[in-house]
Amino acid sequence: MARAEFDMSELEQWSDVVARAPVATRLQARAVVSRGSLQIKNDARRRAPGGGAAKHYPASINYDITETPVMVEGEIGPAEGRRQWGLGNLLEYGSENNPPHPHLEPSLDAEAPKFIAACEALAGEVFDGGLRLGPG
Repeated sequence: MARAEFDMSELEQWSDVVARAPVATRLQARAVVSRGSLQIKNDARRRAPGGGAAKHYPASINYDITETPVMVEGEIGPAEGRRQWGLGNLLEYGSENNPPHPHLEPSLDAEAPKFIAACEALAGEVFDGGLRLGPG
């Protein structure tokens, strides 16, 4: 008769690392999302049309960070209540009478590779053991 034996200790350790990762990485994840959001905001302001009738529009572009126990999210765009914030869609996508002036999407596209690299580096710190996960 054949016999198989498994040592589950490494799998149990890995499961523990995965289970504790969201709590352990919360501050670092917030920093990664905040930095990416700030970069997108600044680049979008630089790219945004800001002359003539839209001179106040670039200053309306801002970002907010939202957190839950398992997620950190950045939202970048014209902030409601800021001067000329309502021009966002019209300027980004244009209309029948106005050509588009893409500035938000190109800024997101420019930041995406850096953001992904920062997320991968953070994941590497967790799963390679470089980030202290606390008691477990």
